[in-house]
Amino acid sequence: MERAKESEKEFRHGNWGPKYIMRGPRIEWGVLKLIPGKELGAHYHKEVEETFYVISGKAQMIVDGERFEISAGDAIRVEAPEEHNIINPSEDFLAIFIKSPYLPEDKYTK
Repeated sequence: MERAKESEKEFRHGNWGPKYIMRGPRIEWGVLKLIPGKELGAHYHKEVEETFYVISGKAQMIVDGERFEISAGDAIRVEAPEEHNIINPSEDFLAIFIKSPYLPEDKYTK
């Protein structure tokens, strides 16, 4: 068993970015917070699939060049090797992300 407290974890960029709650051995997952004007950053994975579940806010998501709006209640699964990015133009955005399998080095940019 593993137990974690979200409040004891930190966002990558201080008050925004990914916050990993659990990492390995089979999956990794956490919370993604994007403040207005920030983005996840376009990337892809060779083996990992990534699922996002939007908790609050709205943002633009781009998957392999297709742009669409996502908002609370939306779930999106991105399969390898689909390139993806989330761009937040206007309000705080919060989502849960789940990546499987656990391969932390499997992240690439074009």
